[in-house]
Amino acid sequence: ATGLHRVLKEGSLEKRSDGLLQLWKKKHCVLTGEGLLLLRPKHNCSAVKQLLFGDMKTVDCVERKGKYVYFTVVMADKKEIDFRCPQEEGWNAEITLRLVQYKNRLAIQAVRCSRQKLAQRVDV
Repeated sequence: ATGLHRVLKEGSLEKRSDGLLQLWKKKHCVLTGEGLLLLRPKHNCSAVKQLLFGDMKTVDCVERKGKYVYFTVVMADKKEIDFRCPQEEGWNAEITLRLVQYKNRLAIQAVRCSRQKLAQRVDV
């Protein structure tokens, strides 16, 4: 795959469940230029949950405890999703970097689009 669909990082992340007990559940994750895909381990790509960069606001609350780094993905609808991974895997930094790149790409496209519209008005 090329461009936005290319796999940039793949591996395991633990996601805190929304339930009363808030258990940590291991997810097989794939990071692409469009966002983070969450798969259940050993389920042949079934039950995919997509956290698209277009729907993400920020990666927040990075905290290191023991061997884990804990972080929260904050979505545009204010929903917060908690994750943890071994510190050396650096998922939080990789997701943050890709989110910033995505937002920069959108900003550049917006500037180009507004310049084109302005140029069209001048040409008329």
